[in-house]
Amino acid sequence: MNNLLVGVIALVAFSIFVLKKTAVVVPQRNEYVVERLGKYRKTLEAGFHILVPFIDRIAYKRNLKEEPIDIPAQTCITADNVTMEVDGVLYLQVMNSRQSAYGIENYHFAASQLAQTSLRSAIGKISLDNTFEARENLNQQVVQALDDAAQNWGIKVLRYEIKDLQPPRSVLEAMEKQMRAEREKRAEIARSEGEKQALINRAAAERAEAIALSEGEQMKRINEAEGRAQEILKVAKATAEGIRRVGEALAEPGGHEAANLDVAKKYLDQFGKLAKENNTMILPGNLTDVSSMVATAMSTLKHTSDKAS
Repeated sequence: MNNLLVGVIALVAFSIFVLKKTAVVVPQRNEYVVERLGKYRKTLEAGFHILVPFIDRIAYKRNLKEEPIDIPAQTCITADNVTMEVDGVLYLQVMNSRQSAYGIENYHFAASQLAQTSLRSAIGKISLDNTFEARENLNQQVVQALDDAAQNWGIKVLRYEIKDLQPPRSVLEAMEKQMRAEREKRAEIARSEGEKQALINRAAAERAEAIALSEGEQMKRINEAEGRAQEILKVAKATAEGIRRVGEALAEPGGHEAANLDVAKKYLDQFGKLAKENNTMILPGNLTDVSSMVATAMSTLKHTSDKAS
Protein backbone atom coordinates (compact mmCIF):
# COMPACT_ATOMS: atom_id res chain seq x y z
CA MET A 1 0.00 0.00 0.00
CA ASN A 2 2.78 2.40 0.90
CA ASN A 3 4.66 1.52 -2.26
CA LEU A 4 1.54 2.22 -4.34
CA LEU A 5 1.05 5.64 -2.72
CA VAL A 6 4.63 6.54 -3.33
CA GLY A 7 4.31 5.51 -6.95
CA VAL A 8 1.20 7.62 -7.43
CA ILE A 9 2.87 10.63 -5.89
CA ALA A 10 5.91 10.17 -8.06
CA LEU A 11 3.74 9.87 -11.16
CA VAL A 12 1.85 13.04 -10.32
CA ALA A 13 5.10 14.91 -9.70
CA PHE A 14 6.53 13.68 -12.98
CA SER A 15 3.37 14.73 -14.83
CA ILE A 16 3.55 18.23 -13.36
CA PHE A 17 7.21 18.47 -14.31
CA VAL A 18 6.50 17.33 -17.85
CA LEU A 19 3.52 19.72 -18.16
CA LYS A 20 5.65 22.59 -16.98
CA LYS A 21 8.27 21.77 -19.56
CA THR A 22 5.84 21.30 -22.44
CA ALA A 23 2.97 23.79 -21.83
CA VAL A 24 3.84 27.38 -22.71
CA VAL A 25 1.63 30.50 -22.54
CA VAL A 26 2.96 33.43 -24.60
CA PRO A 27 1.69 36.90 -23.46
CA GLN A 28 0.20 39.43 -25.89
CA ARG A 29 2.75 41.43 -27.94
CA ASN A 30 5.45 38.85 -27.22
CA GLU A 31 7.10 36.07 -29.21
CA TYR A 32 9.19 33.08 -28.06
CA VAL A 33 11.90 31.46 -30.19
CA VAL A 34 11.90 27.64 -29.82
CA GLU A 35 14.94 25.43 -30.49
CA ARG A 36 14.90 21.67 -30.96
CA LEU A 37 18.11 19.97 -30.00
CA GLY A 38 19.97 23.28 -30.35
CA LYS A 39 18.50 24.18 -33.74
CA TYR A 40 15.85 26.75 -34.52
CA ARG A 41 12.44 25.12 -34.60
CA LYS A 42 9.76 27.81 -34.72
CA THR A 43 8.53 31.11 -33.27
CA LEU A 44 5.62 31.02 -30.85
CA GLU A 45 3.13 33.86 -31.00
CA ALA A 46 0.74 34.95 -28.23
CA GLY A 47 -1.39 32.07 -26.84
CA PHE A 48 -1.09 28.54 -25.41
CA HIS A 49 1.41 26.09 -26.90
CA ILE A 50 2.64 22.51 -26.20
CA LEU A 51 6.31 21.61 -26.72
CA VAL A 52 7.92 18.20 -27.08
CA PRO A 53 9.40 17.49 -23.67
CA PHE A 54 13.18 17.18 -23.35
CA ILE A 55 13.59 18.00 -27.06
CA ASP A 56 12.14 21.49 -27.55
CA ARG A 57 13.09 24.47 -25.40
CA ILE A 58 12.46 28.22 -25.36
CA ALA A 59 15.76 29.81 -26.32
CA TYR A 60 14.80 33.50 -26.64
CA LYS A 61 11.93 35.73 -25.55
CA ARG A 62 11.22 38.89 -27.50
CA ASN A 63 8.98 41.86 -26.64
CA LEU A 64 7.30 43.34 -29.74
CA LYS A 65 6.44 46.65 -28.08
CA GLU A 66 8.31 49.87 -28.84
CA GLU A 67 11.35 50.08 -26.58
CA PRO A 68 13.13 53.28 -25.50
CA ILE A 69 16.88 53.00 -25.01
CA ASP A 70 18.78 55.72 -23.19
CA ILE A 71 21.94 56.78 -25.03
CA PRO A 72 24.57 57.96 -22.51
CA ALA A 73 26.25 61.35 -22.89
CA GLN A 74 29.32 61.34 -25.08
CA THR A 75 31.91 63.87 -26.21
CA CYS A 76 31.56 65.02 -29.81
CA ILE A 77 33.77 67.38 -31.83
CA THR A 78 32.20 69.80 -34.31
CA ALA A 79 33.66 70.84 -37.65
CA ASP A 80 35.17 73.95 -36.03
CA ASN A 81 36.94 71.82 -33.36
CA VAL A 82 34.62 72.56 -30.45
CA THR A 83 33.92 69.73 -27.99
CA MET A 84 30.45 69.23 -26.59
CA GLU A 85 28.54 66.69 -24.52
CA VAL A 86 25.55 65.10 -26.28
CA ASP A 87 23.05 62.53 -25.03
CA GLY A 88 19.80 61.18 -26.42
CA VAL A 89 17.15 58.50 -26.43
CA LEU A 90 16.55 55.83 -29.09
CA TYR A 91 13.20 54.19 -29.88
CA LEU A 92 13.20 50.80 -31.62
CA GLN A 93 10.92 47.81 -32.11
CA VAL A 94 11.51 44.10 -32.79
CA MET A 95 10.03 43.21 -36.15
CA ASN A 96 11.47 39.68 -36.58
CA SER A 97 12.15 37.66 -33.44
CA ARG A 98 14.26 35.03 -35.22
CA GLN A 99 16.60 37.60 -36.80
CA SER A 100 16.90 39.52 -33.52
CA ALA A 101 17.96 36.27 -31.83
CA TYR A 102 20.39 34.96 -34.43
CA GLY A 103 21.33 38.08 -36.42
CA ILE A 104 23.27 39.74 -33.58
CA GLU A 105 24.30 38.88 -30.05
CA ASN A 106 22.74 41.92 -28.26
CA TYR A 107 20.73 44.29 -30.39
CA HIS A 108 20.22 46.78 -27.51
CA PHE A 109 23.96 47.23 -27.05
CA ALA A 110 24.61 47.27 -30.79
CA ALA A 111 21.94 49.91 -31.45
CA SER A 112 23.25 52.09 -28.61
CA GLN A 113 26.84 51.95 -29.85
CA LEU A 114 25.87 52.59 -33.45
CA ALA A 115 23.72 55.54 -32.41
CA GLN A 116 26.68 57.11 -30.61
CA THR A 117 29.10 56.62 -33.51
CA SER A 118 26.56 57.89 -36.05
CA LEU A 119 25.87 60.98 -33.94
CA ARG A 120 29.59 61.75 -33.58
CA SER A 121 30.02 61.44 -37.33
CA ALA A 122 27.02 63.71 -38.05
CA ILE A 123 28.10 66.42 -35.57
CA GLY A 124 31.63 66.35 -36.97
CA LYS A 125 30.30 67.65 -40.29
CA ILE A 126 28.69 70.84 -38.98
CA SER A 127 29.87 73.85 -36.98
CA LEU A 128 28.89 74.70 -33.43
CA ASP A 129 26.52 77.50 -34.48
CA ASN A 130 24.55 75.05 -36.62
CA THR A 131 24.24 72.22 -34.10
CA PHE A 132 21.33 73.78 -32.24
CA GLU A 133 19.48 74.59 -35.47
CA ALA A 134 20.20 71.19 -37.06
CA ARG A 135 18.94 68.95 -34.25
CA GLU A 136 16.14 67.57 -36.41
CA ASN A 137 18.57 66.86 -39.23
CA LEU A 138 20.96 65.14 -36.81
CA ASN A 139 18.16 62.95 -35.51
CA GLN A 140 17.22 61.90 -39.03
CA GLN A 141 20.83 61.05 -39.90
CA VAL A 142 21.17 58.80 -36.84
CA VAL A 143 17.86 57.03 -37.62
CA GLN A 144 18.92 56.49 -41.23
CA ALA A 145 22.29 55.01 -40.24
CA LEU A 146 20.74 52.69 -37.64
CA ASP A 147 17.89 51.61 -39.90
CA ASP A 148 20.27 50.61 -42.67
CA ALA A 149 22.40 48.51 -40.31
CA ALA A 150 19.50 47.01 -38.36
CA GLN A 151 17.84 45.33 -41.33
CA ASN A 152 19.73 42.11 -40.57
CA TRP A 153 19.00 42.41 -36.85
CA GLY A 154 15.24 42.02 -37.18
CA ILE A 155 14.55 45.40 -35.54
CA LYS A 156 13.17 48.71 -36.75
CA VAL A 157 14.59 52.02 -35.53
CA LEU A 158 11.59 54.33 -35.16
CA ARG A 159 13.20 57.59 -34.08
CA TYR A 160 16.08 59.18 -32.24
CA GLU A 161 15.90 62.33 -30.14
CA ILE A 162 18.80 64.41 -28.85
CA LYS A 163 18.04 65.29 -25.25
CA ASP A 164 20.78 67.77 -24.48
CA LEU A 165 23.65 69.59 -26.18
CA GLN A 166 26.16 70.90 -23.68
CA PRO A 167 29.07 72.99 -25.04
CA PRO A 168 31.99 73.96 -22.77
CA ARG A 169 31.44 76.84 -20.34
CA SER A 170 33.88 79.10 -22.20
CA VAL A 171 31.96 78.53 -25.42
CA LEU A 172 28.66 79.24 -23.67
CA GLU A 173 30.04 82.51 -22.32
CA ALA A 174 31.29 83.49 -25.78
CA MET A 175 27.91 82.63 -27.31
CA GLU A 176 26.15 84.64 -24.62
CA LYS A 177 28.36 87.67 -25.34
CA GLN A 178 27.70 87.27 -29.05
CA MET A 179 23.95 87.10 -28.51
CA ARG A 180 24.10 90.12 -26.18
CA ALA A 181 26.04 92.08 -28.80
CA GLU A 182 23.54 91.03 -31.46
CA ARG A 183 20.62 92.14 -29.30
CA GLU A 184 22.31 95.49 -28.59
CA LYS A 185 22.95 95.90 -32.32
CA ARG A 186 19.30 95.25 -33.14
CA ALA A 187 18.21 97.62 -30.38
CA GLU A 188 20.53 100.37 -31.70
CA ILE A 189 19.25 99.85 -35.23
CA ALA A 190 15.67 100.03 -34.02
CA ARG A 191 16.44 103.18 -32.01
CA SER A 192 18.11 104.89 -34.99
CA GLU A 193 15.23 103.91 -37.25
CA GLY A 194 12.83 105.41 -34.73
CA GLU A 195 14.80 108.66 -34.56
CA LYS A 196 14.95 108.79 -38.36
CA GLN A 197 11.22 108.29 -38.64
CA ALA A 198 10.63 110.91 -35.94
CA LEU A 199 12.74 113.46 -37.89
CA ILE A 200 10.86 112.62 -41.09
CA ASN A 201 7.52 113.01 -39.35
CA ARG A 202 8.60 116.27 -37.72
CA ALA A 203 9.81 117.69 -41.06
CA ALA A 204 6.56 116.65 -42.73
CA ALA A 205 4.57 118.30 -39.93
CA GLU A 206 6.58 121.54 -40.20
CA ARG A 207 6.16 121.53 -43.97
CA ALA A 208 2.42 121.02 -43.65
CA GLU A 209 2.26 123.76 -41.03
CA ALA A 210 4.19 126.19 -43.27
CA ILE A 211 1.93 125.39 -46.22
CA ALA A 212 -1.16 125.89 -44.08
CA LEU A 213 0.18 129.23 -42.75
CA SER A 214 1.06 130.47 -46.23
CA GLU A 215 -2.33 129.42 -47.57
CA GLY A 216 -3.99 131.14 -44.61
CA GLU A 217 -1.96 134.31 -45.20
CA GLN A 218 -2.83 134.17 -48.88
CA MET A 219 -6.52 133.82 -48.14
CA LYS A 220 -6.27 136.64 -45.60
CA ARG A 221 -4.70 139.01 -48.15
CA ILE A 222 -7.23 138.00 -50.78
CA ASN A 223 -10.08 138.63 -48.37
CA GLU A 224 -8.60 141.99 -47.30
CA ALA A 225 -8.14 143.03 -50.95
CA GLU A 226 -11.68 142.00 -51.76
CA GLY A 227 -12.90 143.89 -48.67
CA ARG A 228 -11.04 147.04 -49.70
CA ALA A 229 -12.38 146.73 -53.24
CA GLN A 230 -15.91 146.36 -51.93
CA GLU A 231 -15.36 149.30 -49.61
CA ILE A 232 -14.08 151.53 -52.46
CA LEU A 233 -16.95 150.44 -54.65
CA LYS A 234 -19.53 151.16 -51.97
CA VAL A 235 -17.96 154.58 -51.21
CA ALA A 236 -18.02 155.42 -54.92
CA LYS A 237 -21.63 154.33 -55.20
CA ALA A 238 -22.55 156.31 -52.08
CA THR A 239 -20.75 159.41 -53.43
CA ALA A 240 -22.46 159.09 -56.79
CA GLU A 241 -25.81 158.62 -55.06
CA GLY A 242 -25.16 161.73 -52.91
CA ILE A 243 -24.27 163.83 -55.94
CA ARG A 244 -27.33 162.56 -57.77
CA ARG A 245 -29.61 163.47 -54.88
CA VAL A 246 -28.00 166.89 -54.55
CA GLY A 247 -28.70 167.48 -58.23
CA GLU A 248 -32.31 166.38 -57.79
CA ALA A 249 -32.69 168.67 -54.78
CA LEU A 250 -31.33 171.64 -56.75
CA ALA A 251 -33.78 170.95 -59.57
CA GLU A 252 -36.74 171.28 -57.21
CA PRO A 253 -38.41 174.70 -56.55
CA GLY A 254 -36.47 176.70 -53.90
CA GLY A 255 -33.46 174.34 -54.16
CA HIS A 256 -30.99 177.04 -55.17
CA GLU A 257 -32.02 179.35 -52.35
CA ALA A 258 -31.60 176.55 -49.77
CA ALA A 259 -28.21 175.62 -51.23
CA ASN A 260 -27.09 179.29 -51.13
CA LEU A 261 -28.05 179.52 -47.51
CA ASP A 262 -26.30 176.27 -46.59
CA VAL A 263 -23.08 177.22 -48.41
CA ALA A 264 -23.00 180.66 -46.78
CA LYS A 265 -23.55 179.11 -43.36
CA LYS A 266 -20.76 176.54 -43.81
CA TYR A 267 -18.46 179.23 -45.15
CA LEU A 268 -18.87 181.37 -42.08
CA ASP A 269 -18.59 178.35 -39.74
CA GLN A 270 -15.27 177.29 -41.23
CA PHE A 271 -13.75 180.74 -40.92
CA GLY A 272 -14.98 180.84 -37.34
CA LYS A 273 -13.16 177.61 -36.57
CA LEU A 274 -9.97 178.84 -38.19
CA ALA A 275 -10.08 181.93 -35.99
CA LYS A 276 -10.35 179.82 -32.86
CA GLU A 277 -7.69 177.18 -33.69
CA ASN A 278 -4.92 179.29 -35.28
CA ASN A 279 -3.16 182.48 -34.26
CA THR A 280 -2.40 183.33 -37.86
CA MET A 281 -5.07 183.11 -40.59
CA ILE A 282 -4.93 184.02 -44.25
CA LEU A 283 -8.11 185.75 -45.36
CA PRO A 284 -9.34 186.09 -48.96
CA GLY A 285 -9.45 189.56 -50.49
CA ASN A 286 -13.19 189.52 -50.98
CA LEU A 287 -14.12 188.27 -47.52
CA THR A 288 -16.82 190.94 -47.15
CA ASP A 289 -18.48 189.92 -50.39
CA VAL A 290 -20.07 186.69 -49.08
CA SER A 291 -22.81 186.76 -51.70
CA SER A 292 -20.24 186.70 -54.51
CA MET A 293 -18.50 183.69 -53.07
CA VAL A 294 -21.80 181.86 -52.52
CA ALA A 295 -22.77 182.63 -56.11
CA THR A 296 -19.48 181.22 -57.35
CA ALA A 297 -19.91 177.99 -55.28
CA MET A 298 -23.50 177.60 -56.47
CA SER A 299 -22.44 178.08 -60.07
CA THR A 300 -19.89 175.32 -59.67
CA LEU A 301 -22.42 173.10 -57.94
CA LYS A 302 -24.96 173.70 -60.73
CA HIS A 303 -22.34 172.90 -63.37
CA THR A 304 -21.50 169.61 -61.61
CA SER A 305 -25.17 168.76 -61.26
CA ASP A 306 -25.74 169.30 -64.95
CA LYS A 307 -22.91 166.94 -65.81
CA ALA A 308 -24.23 164.30 -63.44
CA SER A 309 -27.70 164.50 -65.00
